[in-house]
Amino acid sequence: MADCAPMPPPDPSAPPQQASDATLLAAYAMGQAQAFEHLYARHQAGLYRFVRRLLGTALAAQADEVFQDVWMRVLQSAAGWQADGAASFRTWLYTLAHHRAVDMLRRSGRELSIDAGSEDAEGFEPEGTAAWAQWPAADGPAAEDRIFWRAAGQRLLDCLDQLPAAQRAAFLLHHEEGLALDQLAAKLELGFETLKSRLRYAMSKLRICMGAYLPPAS
Repeated sequence: MADCAPMPPPDPSAPPQQASDATLLAAYAMGQAQAFEHLYARHQAGLYRFVRRLLGTALAAQADEVFQDVWMRVLQSAAGWQADGAASFRTWLYTLAHHRAVDMLRRSGRELSIDAGSEDAEGFEPEGTAAWAQWPAADGPAAEDRIFWRAAGQRLLDCLDQLPAAQRAAFLLHHEEGLALDQLAAKLELGFETLKSRLRYAMSKLRICMGAYLPPAS
């Protein structure tokens, strides 16, 4: 990007485990193949999980293809990538995955854009995660608690799978990957209010779907 300052050269004295993503990518671009191995190891599990959840059950078989294609694009773009303000390597990586998954969903004819929803969504502010914050922390849970939370986690995955793809993508990028609303709106090329609406409807549907796994509203 023309307005971005060039990345500093990688510090050869920095242990790979402590090096930033940008440093590792720059090192790979300069011929240090092992730097990419560390970068891949750092992000591969989270990225694959994100791709699987974004594609949903119907396209789970295509997750490997999308995952591998994203990393190929990282390799091809390594020399030219520049940090862009608050947009980190992680943000760029997950944005690549989102775009590639959307392409796959479009080719499959899956639904991509539904922003209408019920009135239950009114009043929800997506910048907070109060709906999930009510869940108790798992601090030395008893066996029955572990069973409950394992079931709750599986139920959440099932509920995510029922969301329209556009709402599922917005929810995962915001609540799981931590992208701020303004940053997410820019990445998805959506108006700010459109994004908030999409997140409201997603959360409303998830709350209804989760049912007994969520505590009563206070």
